[in-house]
Amino acid sequence: MTGPLSGVKVLELAGIGPGPFAAMLLADLGADVVRVDRPEPGPLAGGDPATDLLNRGKRSIVVDLKDPAGVSRVLDLAAKADIVVEGWRPGVAERLGVGPDAALERNPALVYGRMTGWGQDGPLAQTAGHDVDYIALAGALHPIGAADGPPRIPLNLVGDFGGGSLYLVVGCLAALHVARITGVGQVVDAAIVDGTAHLTTMFAGLLAAGAWRPQRGRNLLDGGAPFYAVYATADGGHMAVGALEPQFYAELLRLLGLDADADLPAQHDVKGWPVLQERFAAVFATRTRAEWSAVFDGTDACVSPVLSLAEAAGHPHLVARGTFEVHHGIVQPAVAPRFSHTPGAIAGRPPVPGQHTDEVLKDWLGGS
Repeated sequence: MTGPLSGVKVLELAGIGPGPFAAMLLADLGADVVRVDRPEPGPLAGGDPATDLLNRGKRSIVVDLKDPAGVSRVLDLAAKADIVVEGWRPGVAERLGVGPDAALERNPALVYGRMTGWGQDGPLAQTAGHDVDYIALAGALHPIGAADGPPRIPLNLVGDFGGGSLYLVVGCLAALHVARITGVGQVVDAAIVDGTAHLTTMFAGLLAAGAWRPQRGRNLLDGGAPFYAVYATADGGHMAVGALEPQFYAELLRLLGLDADADLPAQHDVKGWPVLQERFAAVFATRTRAEWSAVFDGTDACVSPVLSLAEAAGHPHLVARGTFEVHHGIVQPAVAPRFSHTPGAIAGRPPVPGQHTDEVLKDWLGGS
C-alpha cells in the first residue's frame, strides 16, 4: 500500500452508493479496505463486478451475518480495524449483532462511521429515501435549474457523494486522529441531509444579507447572471461561462465581439440581464463548440466547453495532469487529492465478492 493512509485498516460493511464511495476514497489514499459482502447479492447488485469502480482498491470477503459464526468473524475483524464503515438504516447493524456497541466493546479505539440519508435519529430516521429526497429537504435542490422550469437533479453528486461520502471520510479521519491521541474511539453519524445542508452555508449567508433571491434562476451563481451561465453553440454543443470578475468579463466581451457595443447593459445591471443573456446566446449560436473552444483557449475569459463524461478524459489539460487513468481497460478518475510525499494510488481492480476471504483472514486474523 502507498499513500498517506498506509497502515490504516478499514472494514466496510457492504452497502450501496455513498458508503462504498467513502471507503473507495480511503483505499485510494492507501488504507487497507476490506469489504464484507453478503453471500447473496443485494437487490441493487448486478452486472460485472469489475466495472463497479466504487470497489476499486479493496479486498472482499463474504460473510453470512445471519449466522452467529459470521457475526463473530466480523467482530474479530473489527477488533483489528481502525475504522468501520456502515451504511444501513439505523438499528440494522445492532439487530445483526455488529453495531457500534458490540464493535467498540472489542476495540475501544475503533472509529465506527455510519452513513445514512436522514441520520441516526429524528422523525425520518427510519424512512426510506434517496439522494434527491435528502437534497430537496436540505434546501439544496430548490435553487438548481432554470427560472422557468422545475428544479433539476444534479445527478447524485451533491447529496450522496458531496454531503454524504465526503463528510463521512472527514468525520472518520478526524475521529481517528482523536483515537490515536487518546485511545478512545467513537461513532461518526454522517447523515447526507446534514452534510448537504452544511454545503449550503455560503448561500445561507447570502440569504441573510439579502443578496440571494429565493426565485430560482435569478441569482449570481444559479444561471441567472448572463456572465455565469451555459450557452448553446451552432452544433448543439454548449459553452460554460464563468466571467464573474470585471477583468474577466471584459475579456469575455472582447472575444465575443461585443466590447464596442455601447448599448450593452452594464455587467451588474440586473434589469439588463435578460438583454445580455439574449445577446450572448445569439453570438454563441453562430459557431460550433470546437470553434468557440479555440477562441477562448488560453484566455482569462473563464469560458470552457461542456464536455461529456467520455470526452473529459481526453481534454489536453486533464491528460497532462493525469486526472484520468486506465486500469484493466477501464478509463476512470485518478486519485484525488494529490500529495507531494505520500501519493495515493489505485491499488487494484474491483474484486469479485469473496475473492480475498482466505487472504484477509490470514493478514488480519492470522489465518483463524
